[in-house]
Amino acid sequence: MRTTDPIADMLTRIRNAIHAGKTFVTVPGSNMKSAIANLLKEEGYLDEVEFLKNNHQGDLFLRLRLYKDLPVIAGLRRISRPGRRQYVKASEIPKVLGGLGICILSTSKGILTGQEAVRHNIGGEVLCEVW
Repeated sequence: MRTTDPIADMLTRIRNAIHAGKTFVTVPGSNMKSAIANLLKEEGYLDEVEFLKNNHQGDLFLRLRLYKDLPVIAGLRRISRPGRRQYVKASEIPKVLGGLGICILSTSKGILTGQEAVRHNIGGEVLCEVW
């Protein structure tokens, strides 16, 4: 399957797995998707991130974190799209649900949460929001 926006595809697969009641999801691998998945693991939204070398590209195995048999992720939203990029300065980084969620940015220092980007005083491209 070929998509024009692989990050949106990853977020949609996670969203579909949550709605279907699955505890894990597999997505085609890439460096950026791996960085986003590892960031979600660090922030407590995923339990496990594993790279499976089963073809040329490889796959990412993501185990969703559950709390009282419900997924921790309540929602995901893609912000910057290939057709409309969204760039922000450090002072303009959005807060997600008043600080209850996270904003993921692609910056010159790599993939960071909005909080880390503010701490480093750098802006970047707003990839997505997770709550």
